[in-house]
Amino acid sequence: MPTLILVRHGRSTANTSAVLAGRTPGVALDERGAAQAAALPGRLASLPIAEVVTSPLQRCQETLRPLLDARPGLRAHTDERIGECDYGDWSGRKLAELMDEPLMEVVQTHPSAAAFPGGESLRAMQTRAAEAVREWNARVERDHGADAVYLMCSHGDIIKSLVADALGLHLDLFQRISVEPCSVTAIRYTRLRPFLVRLGDTGDLASLAPREEPPTGHAPVGGGAGAP
Repeated sequence: MPTLILVRHGRSTANTSAVLAGRTPGVALDERGAAQAAALPGRLASLPIAEVVTSPLQRCQETLRPLLDARPGLRAHTDERIGECDYGDWSGRKLAELMDEPLMEVVQTHPSAAAFPGGESLRAMQTRAAEAVREWNARVERDHGADAVYLMCSHGDIIKSLVADALGLHLDLFQRISVEPCSVTAIRYTRLRPFLVRLGDTGDLASLAPREEPPTGHAPVGGGAGAP
């Protein structure tokens, strides 16, 4: 079965504003995010990418533009099932104020029970994304062979949930996974089991340096803004 390259979109204006963007339209890459996207073709240059699939949201489309420009033979297939979680009434709100919501404790410690008001549950988010991957695995293998490599550009919580699915982790543990903006995560699927072969690879170790503000221990809803 194929190898899936999961790319989180580059850093966005919502990331730097500490806003939970969700499906809010018009959220673009910031300057650093655009630079991350520009570097993506070089980072992936050695990979024979057979297909590209993307979330419909602008920040993912912008992340993929340099890669598609560098490989004119590729076109992006939009799949809403790997679009951002529908955070409902939480969308567009500051993350700092969301920390005071009682639901945040559930999101952090028991995410399989978390459903966003006016939106969807994290459980439903994982289910639709995993179904999309399984369908694309079959399609890519049929059209390009069992050793093919394909790419999906998506969002932090989606990618974390797919990693949990691949590792056989309960969704309640997915907040222990971290993926930086424009990081690369790779899952090699086989008939018997998936193998996680890369997780949140940014091509450098800057994100491991100590931050000016000590970590809170909370998992960033939506994925976080990455290294400063």
